[in-house]
Amino acid sequence: MKLIILSDTHIKPGQSLLELIPDELITIIKNSDIIIHAGDFESMDCYNELSGLGKLVAVHGDTDVPELLELLPERKVINVEGVKIGIIHKGQLTSDHADGLRYLAKEMDVDVLVFGHFHHPIIEETDVLLISPGSATVPGIAEPSAIELEISDNSVKGKVIRCTGDVCSYFEYEKRNIDTE
Repeated sequence: MKLIILSDTHIKPGQSLLELIPDELITIIKNSDIIIHAGDFESMDCYNELSGLGKLVAVHGDTDVPELLELLPERKVINVEGVKIGIIHKGQLTSDHADGLRYLAKEMDVDVLVFGHFHHPIIEETDVLLISPGSATVPGIAEPSAIELEISDNSVKGKVIRCTGDVCSYFEYEKRNIDTE
């Protein structure tokens, strides 16, 4: 099962996500089984564009319009081939964000916690996998990014997709033998 993870797109009303990200990333999104968005679409336009590209699973962020705050939950847990994935926008942040996010993942009883808000990619493997895709549109000091996950046989393989101009490059990682019940 192939998933594409996005967050912090911050698309204003009247703007088009599809005009702001590379065609290669659009193709990856369209070819994914599930699109996960960890909040801060900002506008219904962005939400509608993404949901038109495939199966969208999302939570709201802290800058989303009131319609999205009503439509989307603050947290969500999905099960993909026996791997429990938690989705939030902004987790319990501490001086060491990994500890706060790890505790949140344990509270949500998930194997993988997807979160947004940071605008740069983060992958930390403890007893859970913590993943932030960064932002494909407003990355701050990082490169525009998203994350692709492939889940099969109790393993999660992933790629950080970094996009500069019309070109995307990849950084791969893997967590094997997730203890599924």
